Amino acid sequence: MALNNPAFNSPAFQDPRAVKSYPGGPQAAGLGAQTQFATGSRAATDAATNAQLEGMYAAPTAGAHQTDRMTVEDTVVKTLGLFAILVVTAVVGWVWTLGALSPAQATGLSVLPMILGGLGGFVLAMVIIFTSRKKVRPALIFAYAALEGLFVGGISAFFEFQFPGIVVQATLATLAVVGVTLALFASGKIRASKKATKIFMIAMFGYLAFSLLNLVLMWTGVSDSAFGLRSEPSPLFGIPWGVLIGVFVVIMAAYSLVLDFDSIQQGVRNGAPRQLAWMGGFGIMVTVVWLYIEILRIIAILRGSD
Repeated sequence: MALNNPAFNSPAFQDPRAVKSYPGGPQAAGLGAQTQFATGSRAATDAATNAQLEGMYAAPTAGAHQTDRMTVEDTVVKTLGLFAILVVTAVVGWVWTLGALSPAQATGLSVLPMILGGLGGFVLAMVIIFTSRKKVRPALIFAYAALEGLFVGGISAFFEFQFPGIVVQATLATLAVVGVTLALFASGKIRASKKATKIFMIAMFGYLAFSLLNLVLMWTGVSDSAFGLRSEPSPLFGIPWGVLIGVFVVIMAAYSLVLDFDSIQQGVRNGAPRQLAWMGGFGIMVTVVWLYIEILRIIAILRGSD
């Protein structure tokens, strides 16, 4: 089910048998290893052995450090750590973008944080995705989180300057979508399916084609609206196309989160190496940032049309 987010392109998230071929596979994943049971005479049942067994049963469950396997808990901790880095650099990007501007000023915003964070984050994401099959490098993922924070902080400052209060609205809406999606997934009420994933992939390609067309029309001056075709009214009660498309994209992003959670669970079941928990956190971060930017744009279109 890892057809959605390229962060989960490692075989360990998909086929249990593939984990054996992953670097350190049988040792790190613990698959295919033959469990050795002590055999012997009745002496094995003496008091010393019984005491040893009782001690083993009483010992706490081995965690990710002891087993060197991926766990949900370890993935959560790593994901929260990555988002902490993102928040810190987002503050830097926010302050850098606004600089010493006063609320009354309309010019002078710096685009460097948004450009550096956006382009640098994209390049680094490609490097992480295409090299993770051989080796996961947490340092690159840390750097990606930092660059993504600059981008998020920069673009958020631009929107906030034009629409005061929009960042709080978008943040709360993003947290609500992520929270509801996680709750539904944890309760088993929503699951990924092959049919839904195929529809998701088709929709994604369609959305990418529309976004590229819209960008070209804006660059060439064919559409002079702030959001291009997204700002144009639709036949449905005059609601801007950007709002209708945005709602659809939010649903896609929510389903992408479901696929991310499903891939992480699959990796845990497959006994994936512990280092792949970093890829789980990376994948979730990519999806959540996408969700936040889309919600930010929807609110901006709605407020701009008032």
